[in-house]
Amino acid sequence: MTDSYASSRNGDITSNGQANGSNPSLLPHALAHGISPIIRKKLMGYVGFANLPNQVHRKSVRKGFQFTAMVVGESGLGKSTLINTLFNTTLYPPKEPLPPATERSKTVSIESIDADIEENGVRLHLTVVDTPGFGDFVNNDESWKPIVENIESRFDSYLEQENRVNRSKIVDNRVHACLYFIQPTGHSLKQIDIEFMRRLHTKVNLIPVIAKADTLTYEEVMEFKERVLSDIAYHNIHIFQAPTYDNEDEETLAEAEEIASKIPFAVVGSDKYVVTPDGRRVRGRAYPWGVVEVDNEDHCDFVKLRQMLVRTYMEELREYTNDVLYENWRTEKLLSMGVAQDSTVFKEINPAARMQEERVLHEAKLSKMEAEMRMVFEQKVQEKEAKLKQSEEELYARHREMKESLDKQRSELEEKKRRIESGRPLTPEKTPTNRKNRGFLR
Repeated sequence: MTDSYASSRNGDITSNGQANGSNPSLLPHALAHGISPIIRKKLMGYVGFANLPNQVHRKSVRKGFQFTAMVVGESGLGKSTLINTLFNTTLYPPKEPLPPATERSKTVSIESIDADIEENGVRLHLTVVDTPGFGDFVNNDESWKPIVENIESRFDSYLEQENRVNRSKIVDNRVHACLYFIQPTGHSLKQIDIEFMRRLHTKVNLIPVIAKADTLTYEEVMEFKERVLSDIAYHNIHIFQAPTYDNEDEETLAEAEEIASKIPFAVVGSDKYVVTPDGRRVRGRAYPWGVVEVDNEDHCDFVKLRQMLVRTYMEELREYTNDVLYENWRTEKLLSMGVAQDSTVFKEINPAARMQEERVLHEAKLSKMEAEMRMVFEQKVQEKEAKLKQSEEELYARHREMKESLDKQRSELEEKKRRIESGRPLTPEKTPTNRKNRGFLR
């Protein structure tokens, strides 16, 4: 433990601003750039935080785990049998074939089964969602729609629980993994397979499974896997990939690579025990030519599927569902409702950079206000100039009218002056005829 290091944030800085066991010259430089100094210290004894994984383990075992798996595929591909085989328990009772005269449902139905399973003191609340009727109709258009609605309704339920005042009892019923069963045709994916995976790969962890792989030879299985992966890559469909972490040992990395190399998993499901020719009692299927063992990695990929789904990456499936798939859906849902969040919330910001950013924003605001004031001023000046020009035109017109009137009066006065100077009366004399006419009329 003496070789371990602890990281602290401003925890070992003395009152004079220097760090114990660190380079003091680096601290002012870090503080000047707004960087919180991280000081690595060498422990001199056992502190105890190395016991944190054990604390998480005890808490997890006490609370238990929840896991929801969905199985999708055409009828008769062995979905119920594979689930019973995966968890080594009878979740689905044997199905009895329906009579020919029985009226079948015309839509895809959703059925779920809950079971509490305990193994070595660890409790698991398992929910298996089945989709009977998928791909069984003549017209399978939008057969994926009820499945998408069911997954989104589970997201809605979880979001509603998050928004409650009391969130102490949140039930996680979101689908963490979807096993999609591909019919073992040996050719390529059908259109319904491509359309389903295109619709659901952003909402659930897709795990493609080639059902009843014992109907194909080894060479046919390998060729079929290549065609399936090629179709998935061509249509940009994202399937669940086993994650890798830093500082992992070679054995773990080799195991992850081996699991990834088996995708899509060619599986054989059987919850019945048969006896092999050498006398062993195994789970499998007996044929006239021999026995197919479910738990034999040379016969099928069932062990690798169980290893990825349950033993190794169950927590990764839950984490990816919560941190990526659900968060993306939640973001789109809230944005569609008009809810937006400030990107600076809960974000560490350098104070100097924040001041500089605020200064830039303030200067930009001042520049905008100055431009707006300048625009308003220019508009007012233009309006004033227009009014002055109009007044000037009115005054000019009035001046012109007055000048014309004065010119007319001046010409009349001059005419009167000429008459007076020439001795002519200003008004014309009355003619004698007028008088004579007037006397006659009397």
